[in-house]
Amino acid sequence: MKYAWIAGERSHPVRVLCRALQVSPSGYYAWRSRRPSARTLDNLRLAKRIEQLHGETREAYGAERLWRALRLQGESCGRHRVRRLRSEQAIQSRRRRRYLRTRSPYQRVPAAPNRLTWPFTSSGPDRVWVADITYVPTQQGWLYLAAVLDMYSRRIVGWAMSERPDQALASDALTMALARRHPPRDAIHHSDQGSQYTSRAYQQQLQAAGLIASMSRKGMPYDNAVMESFFASLKQELTHHERFVDRDTARSQVFDYIESFYNRQRLHSSLDYRSPEVFESMPRVTN
Repeated sequence: MKYAWIAGERSHPVRVLCRALQVSPSGYYAWRSRRPSARTLDNLRLAKRIEQLHGETREAYGAERLWRALRLQGESCGRHRVRRLRSEQAIQSRRRRRYLRTRSPYQRVPAAPNRLTWPFTSSGPDRVWVADITYVPTQQGWLYLAAVLDMYSRRIVGWAMSERPDQALASDALTMALARRHPPRDAIHHSDQGSQYTSRAYQQQLQAAGLIASMSRKGMPYDNAVMESFFASLKQELTHHERFVDRDTARSQVFDYIESFYNRQRLHSSLDYRSPEVFESMPRVTN
C-alpha cells in the first residue's frame, strides 16, 4: 500500500517519498513493473465497496457492522480483512456526542410506576412500547421530535415533529403508532415523567387504547435506555453532522432517516445484526 500511495503522489520526487516511508526506490520501481496480483486487485475492489457502503449507511457503521453488511450482500470476506482495509482507507464512523434533553418539572397526574427491568426485552411485537421527546437544532430554531419505539424489534412505530415540545406533539406520535400497529390492550407504554406524558389528556389516550402506563424513576434516564439509544443513533448518524437551514429541511431528513434507513436498513446489534423490518418478518419461536 505504501508503493500505491507513492504512485499516486505527485508533489514530491519519488526518492524523497521512498525515504520518508522507509522503502527503497528500487523496490518501488520493481513494484511498478509487476502486474498486481489477484489478491491485490480483489483488495482494491473490496476497499472501494467498503467506501461505497460506508456512504450508503450514513457513515454510521463500525468495522463489525460493515463486515456483517458485506456478508449479507454476498461478500466472502473476513472481519479482520474488512477492519484492515477500512483502516487503510482512513474510514471512521461518526462519533457519538453528548446532548442535552428538554424536560419539564410540571406534572398533572401522579407518575406511574416503573414496570421495565433490565435486560430490556419484549416477548413479541407491540407488547412494550417506549416513548420520549428530543430536539433537532436548525438555523430557524429548535425542531422537536416525539417518537414511540417497539421494544421487540426496535422499530419506530410512531413519530411526530413540531416547533413545540408539548403534550400535543407526544399525542400525535402515539396516535400514529396506534393507527399503524393496534397493540393488545394489556401492552405496556413506558416514558419518563415529563409533563407531556403525565398530562391528563395523554393518560386518557393511553387508557382509551388499553395501554398500561409505566414511567422511569426520577433521575434515572437508564430506565428508558432503549429510547435513549435511538436518540443517540439519530444524533450521531444525522443531526450532529448536518446544518439544517430551516425546520422543513430537518423534517425531511429526519423522516428519511427513520423510515428509509433506521427501520428498514440499519443493522442492530441487539437484533443479531438485522434491521427492524427484517427482524419482524422472521418467524417467531413460541413455547
